[in-house]
Amino acid sequence: MSSGTREPRGPRLPDFPWDSLAAQTATARSHPDGLVDLSVGTPVDPVPEPLRAALASVAEVPGYPATHGTPELRAAAVEALARRHGVTVDPAAVLPTIGSKELVAWLPTLLGVRAGDVVAIPELAYPTYEVGAKIAGAEVVRLAPGEAPPAGTALVWLNSPSNPTGRVLDAAALAESVRAAREAGAVVASDECYLALGWEAEPVSVLHPSVTGEDPTGVLAVHSLSKSSNLAGYRAGFITGDPGLVARLLELRKHAGMIMPRPVQQAMTAALLDDEHVEAQRELYAARRAVLRPALEAAGFTIEHSRAGLYLWATCGDDAWETVGLLAQHGILVAPGTFYGPGGQRHVRIALTAPDERIEAAAARLG
Repeated sequence: MSSGTREPRGPRLPDFPWDSLAAQTATARSHPDGLVDLSVGTPVDPVPEPLRAALASVAEVPGYPATHGTPELRAAAVEALARRHGVTVDPAAVLPTIGSKELVAWLPTLLGVRAGDVVAIPELAYPTYEVGAKIAGAEVVRLAPGEAPPAGTALVWLNSPSNPTGRVLDAAALAESVRAAREAGAVVASDECYLALGWEAEPVSVLHPSVTGEDPTGVLAVHSLSKSSNLAGYRAGFITGDPGLVARLLELRKHAGMIMPRPVQQAMTAALLDDEHVEAQRELYAARRAVLRPALEAAGFTIEHSRAGLYLWATCGDDAWETVGLLAQHGILVAPGTFYGPGGQRHVRIALTAPDERIEAAAARLG
């Protein structure tokens, strides 16, 4: 670079974790019966036809879409939250996002979190919580279940059902987390992307009356349609909760051009109005779980938590990377628990997101 050119500056971020799986991916891919990829958690089933039709129905609309989303989309979100999860929100406090990952990454910055502030995340957590805090220049603190955030915390992330563990926080635990965050003067952001996928427990939204009563002040809930509606490729999510905070996020996102495309808004509206496809997808994942979990247990794995969501949090007592390497020799690719925090050193995360035939192949190989 020439002496007159300024070096790019920015936050120092951790390496992208999935890049470190290249060698294990190559090993697993070389299996005679092919790769069974249970690592990333990417949906593999087709987008439901009514959602595809809704996407195409407004393909000819030429104008800029609204950052706030169509009134129909926001009304559909309000109705779905009430119908599916017993949650009441103000339609004005629903804001569509371009999937949930971009929101997670940029939420600290959009909320005004800055250097010197603390962002508290779960002890084992989706890596983008940490990345978003680092983009904002904040310090990251990992909290054990039930641990209160320290002084100086500006944002507390909750995640129930958890990625990666599948742990479910009941209403009392969520309420205590909200109380502790409010006492610290922090905003609560609850990642509820797996809320529709309860197996051995019924997940509760942070906005449920049993958690926050009638007061959503300082509380936000993040929702995604990637898993429940197979819309990962459409990038369809939304945030809701405290009307004042959502209004501020809307204003900033208008200026920044963070706008969900109009056809995706239409598909999302259709997805929120229909529960049948959500239940059908649940049944697919439940069937895959019923095949994979006992096969892992018979092979000597202990499954911990995993009461909801799309993952099995598994250990055989060995180092996570040793387990990843061993499974790769059988053509099965999983994620090491260390991707999600130091507490995952002896666990792997195993996704249910593979076609039925591949799930059955993995179970056979484990046997």
